[in-house]
Amino acid sequence: MGRLVDGVWQDVWYDTASTGGAFVRADSTYRNWITADGSSGFPVEAGRYHLFVSYACPWAHRTLIMRVLKKLEDAVSFSVVAPDMLDQGWTFDAPEPLTGARYLHQVYTTADPRFSGRVTVPVLWDKQRRTIVNNESAEIIRMLNGPLGVLGDDWHDYYPPDLRSEIDALNARVYDAVNNGVYKAGFATAQAAYETAFDALFAMLDELDARLATRRWLTGDRLTEADIRLFTTLVRFDAVYYGHFKCNRRHVYEYSNLWGLTRELYQLPGVAATVRLDQIKEHYYFSHKTINPTGIVPKGPVLDLTAPHGRDAIGG
Repeated sequence: MGRLVDGVWQDVWYDTASTGGAFVRADSTYRNWITADGSSGFPVEAGRYHLFVSYACPWAHRTLIMRVLKKLEDAVSFSVVAPDMLDQGWTFDAPEPLTGARYLHQVYTTADPRFSGRVTVPVLWDKQRRTIVNNESAEIIRMLNGPLGVLGDDWHDYYPPDLRSEIDALNARVYDAVNNGVYKAGFATAQAAYETAFDALFAMLDELDARLATRRWLTGDRLTEADIRLFTTLVRFDAVYYGHFKCNRRHVYEYSNLWGLTRELYQLPGVAATVRLDQIKEHYYFSHKTINPTGIVPKGPVLDLTAPHGRDAIGG
């Protein structure tokens, strides 16, 4: 874990002392967009863009799923960092072919030698301009679904115009209480901050499970980005967040509808290959020495994500 300051790497943990023990996530830095007309300087072009991801990271996982669902495997390439994040942050097992980097922070300084900020995945990279387009997962998946989507062979819109206001409102609440909520619980260094995050997390999971009792997907009968964004937290929950982040009031498998949604999404064509529970567990338990100083990675749990999901009969 660390950050760059004027292009110089510093191995530092999150500063919770200044926030009363609460974890506060920094905003992403690169927020450029690929546009159909190329007016942004980043035109739609097959083979031009590349994703740097981690199988362990839920934010990067979103982009891998959208890339698969939109059938963009031939249009957008990707490379994966190793699951262990130690004194140099995200690391490549071998020199990364596009940039020669051994560490992800060197990709950032290739784009900007004076970069300051957290070095995170995912990164959407422009091979031609040799720079970072965007490192905000929520925006990257919309580019994969939107302008870059024409390069694939899937015409399903995961952010349809008639559902956008509902999706946006739901995403905001799920991000705060669930996606980022598990981190607010896990990285808290004060009891009150932890309990506030814990309570908000399970209140939202209760609400989402009830919501899914009467609809197949979060917004009705159509799979949208809202489901994908929730899934990447749910699929990690029982293996990591329940124990490692002390989110232990209830497992996801104890929520019948959330667990069904998790299994249904996992079973969509191509999605299972993006779920690497071995790398997920190794990253969290081995890399977070502040939380788990021994670095011991648990062998369990046993999760059957291939069991029938039972969602077919749920109304739209």
